Amino acid sequence: MSSDQILQMLELKNQTLLQALSSLTLMPVLLLLIFLILLWFITSPTTKNSPPSPPKLPIIGNLHQLGSYPYRSLEALAKRFGPDLMLLRFGSVPVLVISSPETASEVLKTNGLVFSSRPKLIVFKKLLYDHRDVSAAPYGDYWRQMKSVFVLHLLSNKRVQSFRGVREEETKLMLRKIEQQSMSSSPDHSVAGNLSEMLSTLTNDVSCRVALGRKYCVGEDGKMFQELLKEFMELMGRVNIGDYIPWLAWWSSVNGLNAKLDKVARRFDDFLDKVVQEHRDIGESDSKKNNGINGKNEDNKDFVDVLLWLQKEKVAGFALDSLSIKALILDVFTAGNDTYAILEWAMSELLRHPRVMNKLQNEVREIVGSKAMVTEDDLVGMNYLKAVLKETFRLYPTIPVLLPKISTEDVRINGYDIKANTQAIVNIWKISRDPKSFNNPEEFVPERFINSSIDLKGNDFELIPFGSGRRICPAIQYVSAIHEIALANLVHKFNWALPEGARGEDLDMTETTGLNMRRENPLRAIAIPYYSRAKYLKDGCS
Repeated sequence: MSSDQILQMLELKNQTLLQALSSLTLMPVLLLLIFLILLWFITSPTTKNSPPSPPKLPIIGNLHQLGSYPYRSLEALAKRFGPDLMLLRFGSVPVLVISSPETASEVLKTNGLVFSSRPKLIVFKKLLYDHRDVSAAPYGDYWRQMKSVFVLHLLSNKRVQSFRGVREEETKLMLRKIEQQSMSSSPDHSVAGNLSEMLSTLTNDVSCRVALGRKYCVGEDGKMFQELLKEFMELMGRVNIGDYIPWLAWWSSVNGLNAKLDKVARRFDDFLDKVVQEHRDIGESDSKKNNGINGKNEDNKDFVDVLLWLQKEKVAGFALDSLSIKALILDVFTAGNDTYAILEWAMSELLRHPRVMNKLQNEVREIVGSKAMVTEDDLVGMNYLKAVLKETFRLYPTIPVLLPKISTEDVRINGYDIKANTQAIVNIWKISRDPKSFNNPEEFVPERFINSSIDLKGNDFELIPFGSGRRICPAIQYVSAIHEIALANLVHKFNWALPEGARGEDLDMTETTGLNMRRENPLRAIAIPYYSRAKYLKDGCS
């Protein structure tokens, strides 16, 4: 055998050896992949009588189909696979998607007790004191106790009315800022102001005064708080992959999500500790000055005052610990911080529809007359104002897909068998645009709610922006009061126009991605101070 033949033989053996080694290296990967695929199909809880489902991928299920705007993606899937009800898979988690008012009633009302609990999500665990707040707490005694604190002590009719002065005062400050900006911008008031920023400041300042006793909008503390609150709200809308694919939970450590959650949670906790301690110190000081009696009267108490009083006197009938107090305060901010979004969308639609704007201004100005400002007493007869806000909620619900619930037992919905531990989400964005419920559902037509019995209290399932049943948001009256007084004054005090002569139909209406539905770009508009005929005549104008 020649030397060349020997070399060829050795080279062939080396190639064979390398191929064998490559096969051995790939074998574990292939075996793992086969195992995961088999595990996926074996553990799938679907039954012969499950709701319709779109095709899913191994491991991730239907997660890839959610897109940047989940409510729109879910609507598209519902049209193809289940207009009322469909079953998706988010990783290893079965998720029921409700897309019609009838099915929403079946889930939230008829079977409300079965779907009263919440899944435990990592974001809520880290940011909301391990689910100690009202919105994320699992159904049970603790949740009932916290809900009673909200309903009876923080957001009762009497308590909401006690903050009337705060709402009117902050609204007046906003109007003054807009007027000063308008008067100083140019002789013809042609410079547009950032209305989104004005509205955000208003609702944030009201929430701070109501919850914490003072505003946090100026100085280093104010800047820090605003940045912290923004980070907090952004993280509340993030999805942690470990909630749906547990064996990939490590990824949130790699991409930095866990570190961000821990950092924001720690900073917010330090901030709330400081706020609570300040209230304790002031309460003790007042008590010493007044022979054991707190100096604040009932109408001047903010939410922290009320919660500390409940803790001290044990009025609620159970022990209210410090973590629960801080969790409840956080709920106020998660509920109230995005209140401005509805005002932002309402003003956007009014600018796009001059007919509606004029009709609303006529109603408000006729009722208010020559008074400088709308008060809450004036709001009672403003039916068109309420219709405008309902129509805004219909088209732009603040949370377009309700927070997930989880079934606590097997149940039958619309004739389909639903297993226990199935998550359920209600696509209220799709429901409120259902042509079966509303004519021309994509159009902004407040008149549809004139002489209509539909309200926002969760009884009319074609319009449930605050949810319904046991888990309905308890802050309906609180946020509605801010919406009405702010919007009424904006249209009473000013005439409005878009900058640079833009037409209403050209206004960018793109919404943000994430948990909450807000404008992607700030709303800029020109405010022109309105003078009534009486004012003109008084000043000698024709």
